Amino acid sequence: MPKTILTIDDSKAVRDMVMFTLEPEGFEVVGAENGQDGLEKLREKRPDFVITDLNMPVMNGLNFIIQARADPSGTGIPIVMLTTETAPDMKARGKEAGATGWINKPFDADKLIAVTRKLLG
Repeated sequence: MPKTILTIDDSKAVRDMVMFTLEPEGFEVVGAENGQDGLEKLREKRPDFVITDLNMPVMNGLNFIIQARADPSGTGIPIVMLTTETAPDMKARGKEAGATGWINKPFDADKLIAVTRKLLG
């Protein structure tokens, strides 16, 4: 059974790029358009890995991570931020919230595949 990845981004193009990168590698990719939608999909789909943007309407990535880590559905799931934000203090806030890692946009497909494989064992 393929590992499920939840990708959360308000840009459909970014969600599609993640899907086009990871599905050929054998992963199932589920998309969400903001943190609130992501929380609902987290509870519904129980993904093995989450990739989330930082800046989104309705609920941003940091608030998503805080709520996901407080929810039994989010326990033990690696969560990586995929964002244009590069400020060290923002990365520190992400780590404090419970982010497992950080990848900058635009992302390198090979790096995303490697990080995904590493975190999913």
